[in-house]
Amino acid sequence: MIALTDSPIAVEKVIAEVSAAAEAGAIDIFIGTVRNCNEGRQVTHLEYEAYEPMALREMEKIARTAEQQWPVKKLAIVHRTGRLAIGEVAVVVAVATPHRKEAFEACRYVIDTLKTTVPIWKKEYFEGGEWWVEAHP
Repeated sequence: MIALTDSPIAVEKVIAEVSAAAEAGAIDIFIGTVRNCNEGRQVTHLEYEAYEPMALREMEKIARTAEQQWPVKKLAIVHRTGRLAIGEVAVVVAVATPHRKEAFEACRYVIDTLKTTVPIWKKEYFEGGEWWVEAHP
């Protein structure tokens, strides 16, 4: 499951997607949410934009690399686009592997690489202004 969506992410569906791997003994899940402050500013909401064809290709590439480096049995990446309110889920990464160490490592690799290489841009709106946030792990 690799997807971009402008609708709220069904976290349970993402988890169910990777839970179907009978040979996996560990599932690691990263859920990124919209927080109410950043760098001392009160955030009111975020907007995510993506160059969808390239973003999906890059997400697939990240998934394939993770599957080559770790014994990944199932993997899911879902990222939200559009306007998101405080507390909403922006991204979910779920990785199923035989053991927890590999699940943690693969999940961290996926989210960190996604943040730095996938053409998804975040605009932060705060009291008194707005700005495009640069990628950072």
